[in-house]
Amino acid sequence: MNEKCALITGITGQDGSYLAELLLEKGYRVYGMVRRSSSVQKTRIDHFYRDPHLTKVPLFLEYGDLADASSIRHVLTTVQPDEIYNLAAQSHVRISFDQAEYTFDVTGTGVLRMLEAIRDYRDATNKQVRFYQASSSEMFGSSLPPQNEETPFKPRSPYAVAKVASFWHTANYREAYNLHCSNGILFNHESERRGENFVTRKITQAAGLIKVGLQKKLYLGNLEAKRDWGHAKDYVEAMWLMLQQDSPDDYVVSTGESHSVKEFLESVFSHLGLDWQEYVETDPYYFRPTEVDFLLGDSSKARNKLNWKPKIGFQELVRIMTEYDLEQAEREAHALQFRKG
Repeated sequence: MNEKCALITGITGQDGSYLAELLLEKGYRVYGMVRRSSSVQKTRIDHFYRDPHLTKVPLFLEYGDLADASSIRHVLTTVQPDEIYNLAAQSHVRISFDQAEYTFDVTGTGVLRMLEAIRDYRDATNKQVRFYQASSSEMFGSSLPPQNEETPFKPRSPYAVAKVASFWHTANYREAYNLHCSNGILFNHESERRGENFVTRKITQAAGLIKVGLQKKLYLGNLEAKRDWGHAKDYVEAMWLMLQQDSPDDYVVSTGESHSVKEFLESVFSHLGLDWQEYVETDPYYFRPTEVDFLLGDSSKARNKLNWKPKIGFQELVRIMTEYDLEQAEREAHALQFRKG
């Protein structure tokens, strides 16, 4: 009867999968909101998700979409969550330039739909739901580093503009309607579960394939962009900690250490005994129309108030991702060799 119930939007993504694992370990009943499609991609949660009819793992999936207010309300009344973690978004910055309207509808207005549903649910049931909004360091854009909670937002992409709107929607509903809403301004966080079209995973995957002879070249954009990179598993812990506080607030979550794309590239290829300059070429297609040059987070507030700090450093992150993708590449090479006989 004391079991907490959490709803995670974007549960099939990198962060959603790690957060679901964390909450299950803590004894939560977890629901994931997924969009209806002919093939729901569950590869990131397949290792612990099972048909609830066949197992006692308290993890369930409900159909819903941030672009559809009625489906959000239906999920809320069905699940009756204590905590909601909104991780769903069109989250690829470069693609947001090509799909600007869709990005804003889901990543920006979708949060407003969720907050309205939470407010109405609270008023109808008298149940206070704690809400976490996944904000992004991309909101800082061209603001000079280091960036913290007081740094002005200067977004440089449709994705960042949408995230700024969702940040202020969340803050406004906290203040106007006394909802327990917190923004986590997360700097770049990666893992072996990162999507293959994000630059870090693109690099580690290509390096593994090059090492085993299945790929010859890797095409990238701006190698000089600097980012504050951590591991997603550390960052979902910060999300959970925010919703355990008596009072909601906004927090920067970061390592406080910045590295360029070139440094990431060098570390990955060096780990495999390769010279990246022999394999990497620049393709203008991967440059953004407006670039964010330098992100470096100051997470002092989260470290002091939440007692949070990252456990996995930059080089360990590189090692984990590189070794994972090398193993995948070796399996692929072995399978190809087996088929050739």
